[in-house]
Amino acid sequence: TPIDGITDLSPDGLTVTTGKWGDVVAERIQACGMKCGVVDAATYRKAMFEKLMWICAFMLVGTVNGGITVGEVVGKKTEEVVDLILEMGDAITESTGVEFDDRCAARLCSYAQAVAHFPTAIKEFEWRNGFFWDLSEEAEDEELPDPCPTHTAYCNQGVVEDLFSF
Repeated sequence: TPIDGITDLSPDGLTVTTGKWGDVVAERIQACGMKCGVVDAATYRKAMFEKLMWICAFMLVGTVNGGITVGEVVGKKTEEVVDLILEMGDAITESTGVEFDDRCAARLCSYAQAVAHFPTAIKEFEWRNGFFWDLSEEAEDEELPDPCPTHTAYCNQGVVEDLFSF
């Protein structure tokens, strides 16, 4: 059964599409029994970054804590993952102007509970965590504070402990 992000905090699911073919894409997704909304470009971009924060934060916290599941991250490392989500959200807002509401972290944790059995691992670093790593490197190059210090520390920990490489 497909999982489309339906939770108490997101009863319409988290899957959205936009653009010229947005309606057609939504219809195809809905034909598979999933929910999918059609939204404007700004709303889509916000949703895209929320999904990026979810995959990066939950996979990184789970990996550096012994490879625990997504459910264990949200259940046992809640403060840690919420702090990382908020850090990432601030970095995205600073670099792109996309702003997140106060319920973003709660929404992402709610989704994590829906997929609690998922394992954690760092994959496709360049396209996922690499976004935040690059923001940190750019800040360092400009002699500015790291916008994602926790993310940077966890990435360095993962490499040192040979949990992943990039």
